[in-house]
Amino acid sequence: MIRRDALLLGLSAAFALATTKAFSLDRALSPEEQQLIADIGNHNSAIRSMAGRFLQIDTNGGRQEGTFFLERPDKVAFRYAPPSREEIVSVGRGFYVLNRRDETYYAYPQDTIPLRQFLGDQINLLDANVIDVTSSDGYMSITVIDETVAGTVQVSLTFGTDTLDLVQWSLVEPSGAELTFSLYDVEKDVQIPRAFFSIPANYTATEQ
Repeated sequence: MIRRDALLLGLSAAFALATTKAFSLDRALSPEEQQLIADIGNHNSAIRSMAGRFLQIDTNGGRQEGTFFLERPDKVAFRYAPPSREEIVSVGRGFYVLNRRDETYYAYPQDTIPLRQFLGDQINLLDANVIDVTSSDGYMSITVIDETVAGTVQVSLTFGTDTLDLVQWSLVEPSGAELTFSLYDVEKDVQIPRAFFSIPANYTATEQ
């Protein structure tokens, strides 16, 4: 799986609100854990826009950086830093992988990507396929598993227990490869240019 698809699938699984509980925790959550997870969902639902940087580290230690922009509802963009010219954009009708060097793009239908749930108005991780919850050193890690367009993806999301912000997630792809993404320099409720969530008219559609 190429890295752009891994980023898309990782976010998709991380914020999926599954309708079928095919997987479940092997223990009951404590009232404190349930409240913290609910607070995390409410806190992130209230953030209407955000921008920052991400660092991706793959199984072999390879590193890729980039910037992201999110605006609710239904808008998100992830740009890999040079020399890559790749970008993932959602403009509310679907997810598009852009190649700014070749001026091409290909599309994922939005209704097949669970990330659409995170881009909506409400986030409720208690309704996701949670299989593990751990807390230590000021962080809570919530592991979810979900069926995506490419197969089963497992993601461990890490939130600050004081800030309630997402700071990192690690995913296991359907192939078994692992990727870790860290967020930093995040700004909330910022103005984002409309052009960041658009597909240039001169770009040519291609097949995946």
